[in-house]
Amino acid sequence: MKKFSVLVATVLVAMGIVSTSCDSKKSANLKTAIDSASYAIGVNTGANYKENLKTLPGGEANIDVLIAGFIQAIKGDSTKMNSAEAQAYLQTYFMEAQAKDANKAKEAGEAFLAENKTKEGVITTESGLQYKVEVEGTGAKPTAEDRVKVHYTGTLLDGTKFDSSLDRGEPAEFGVGQVIPGWTEGLQIMPVGSKYTFWIPSELAYGERGAGQDIKPNSTLKFEVELLEIVKPEK
Repeated sequence: MKKFSVLVATVLVAMGIVSTSCDSKKSANLKTAIDSASYAIGVNTGANYKENLKTLPGGEANIDVLIAGFIQAIKGDSTKMNSAEAQAYLQTYFMEAQAKDANKAKEAGEAFLAENKTKEGVITTESGLQYKVEVEGTGAKPTAEDRVKVHYTGTLLDGTKFDSSLDRGEPAEFGVGQVIPGWTEGLQIMPVGSKYTFWIPSELAYGERGAGQDIKPNSTLKFEVELLEIVKPEK
């Protein structure tokens, strides 16, 4: 809910900022230093929010209508909805848009996994986790209580990379039982020295909450994982 509130606030602020800066382009008369500073704030902040407005759920924002609503409201003219109605509409709109996007992501993930499990070398576990052995190691397999050191790359189904220890130039270290369920299960299948590819259904990943900007709710994730070692506890 907090993430959603921030999103709504961002859109509302962007509406005002973009409207003001666009209107200023038509009538800006920079006579004083404060005029120039005001205009500079509008241009700078408006440019920063331009890309955000392009990614509104449901399509790109209609700037002309956005500006019309802003000008009517700031001048005190009659508007098609008052401020409370506008806020309520936006809240409903974003909730419905998020739900639609989440449903689409879940359906896309299920369709992908249904096809992927038929491919040669792909194994599906009882939980729905899918994996393929790229290199089979000869070391021990970790338990849920162990700590491990791994190299990995995580991508969305469309190929978008959202995380990679290789890009950072150093392996990641963590407890097997301290990560998403798909990782916890998958790591315990791997002998040390192995390289596996995992496809993790959303319910074994970040589920309906998603994670960060890239991992949307109900996203199925792909990870290429190399298990480097089981980290021995310090004596």
